[in-house]
Amino acid sequence: MATGMTRHRVTRVRWNEGADGATTSTREDIVAREEPLEIRIDGTSWSVTMRTPGDDFDLVAGFLVSEGVIAARDELASLRYCAGFDEFGRREENTYNVIDAVLGRGAVPPTDAHARHSTTTSACGICGTTSIEAVSKQSRFEVADDGIRIDAGILARLPDVLRESQALFDRTGGVHAAGLFTAEGELLCLREDVGRHNAVDKIVGWAVREDRLPLSGTVLQVSGRASFELVQKARLAGIPVLAAVSAPSSLAVDLAAASGMTLVGFSRGASLAIYTCPERVLVPAVAGATAP
Repeated sequence: MATGMTRHRVTRVRWNEGADGATTSTREDIVAREEPLEIRIDGTSWSVTMRTPGDDFDLVAGFLVSEGVIAARDELASLRYCAGFDEFGRREENTYNVIDAVLGRGAVPPTDAHARHSTTTSACGICGTTSIEAVSKQSRFEVADDGIRIDAGILARLPDVLRESQALFDRTGGVHAAGLFTAEGELLCLREDVGRHNAVDKIVGWAVREDRLPLSGTVLQVSGRASFELVQKARLAGIPVLAAVSAPSSLAVDLAAASGMTLVGFSRGASLAIYTCPERVLVPAVAGATAP
């Protein structure tokens, strides 16, 4: 069984077409795992997030980028799993649910460790921060001047490519995905998690550990909606185009516009909606059509 999955016995109920009543059956089902991950910085506990185990180092590295702590591979000296402690302060066996990040030169150590030390659910990307100003950190990378151009047809196909590559979703039906693409539609990296924010952090963490930041000339395609937090994470990684299969929020649109980022919503194969910076998306004109 893969790291991100577990088995549970379930009772299935099915109604018989054209007949009264239903039948039941018991079988094993595969469920996406969700477990806590404690993140420490230089040995000090900083945050606890709920995630799907797998690509944990990417998750932590990406989370540090999203929090404005690091922006380059050299600013992260090391990542390691370590044992936790029980309620009595006794050292427990390594459960692979605690990671200590040792910062390198150039990193910006968080000053709000006590305020940030709270449980972040897999559905929330900014829980535990003290104010909206703390979230709106100034990125070290600019996306407004990125020269990327992407064909609208390629952009519209990215959700299908993302879905076809989701191995964990195929088994469980219960995870989000984020995929990083080139302007030509080549998939560079895909990550899955019960939390859509975690999936994006895993992408960004992969990039920083591969010394790829800023992610100029790339497109981030996500399942679900485009929230303020996802735009913020893309901005801090230097990603110029963010596309989602569902709707963006008003704050997401505002932040994308202020950052010079192209934000696309409702990207579903046959159509899409461009909310900000449409000049990056090349739309072929239909022969004989006239502008409204």
